Amino acid sequence: QVQLVESGGGLVQAGGSLRLSCAASRSIFSIYAMGWYRQAPGKQRELVAAFTSGSRTNYADSVKGRFTISRDNAKNTVYLQMNSLKPEDTAVYYCNAQLLVATRVDNYWGQGTQVTVSS
Repeated sequence: QVQLVESGGGLVQAGGSLRLSCAASRSIFSIYAMGWYRQAPGKQRELVAAFTSGSRTNYADSVKGRFTISRDNAKNTVYLQMNSLKPEDTAVYYCNAQLLVATRVDNYWGQGTQVTVSS
C-alpha cells in the first residue's frame, strides 16, 4: 500500500503559477506509475501528467508546454509545476500512484487539492 499527501493548491489569477506536491509513504522507485489527475465539476476525472513505467512522462494535450511533472526521489515526492494557468484548469487535482501486484495494478489516490484559476 501507499499513502499520498498532496499540498500546494489554491486560488490564482489567469496567467499565474502554482506548484503541487505529492509525498508518498514509500519509495517512489517501488511505484509502477505516479502522477496527477484532475476533476472539474460535472466532468470525469482526467489524466494531467504522469510518470509511467520506465520513467517516461505523459501529459494531457491541454497542458503540454505549460505544466511540468518532476520528482525528488530522496523525498519520495512528485511535483506538478503549473504555469500560464487558465480558468479551464480549475479543478480538484488528485495525486495517483499505481502499484503492480503480480499482474494486477492497484490504484491509490490522495485526498485532492483544489486549484481555482480566476479570469
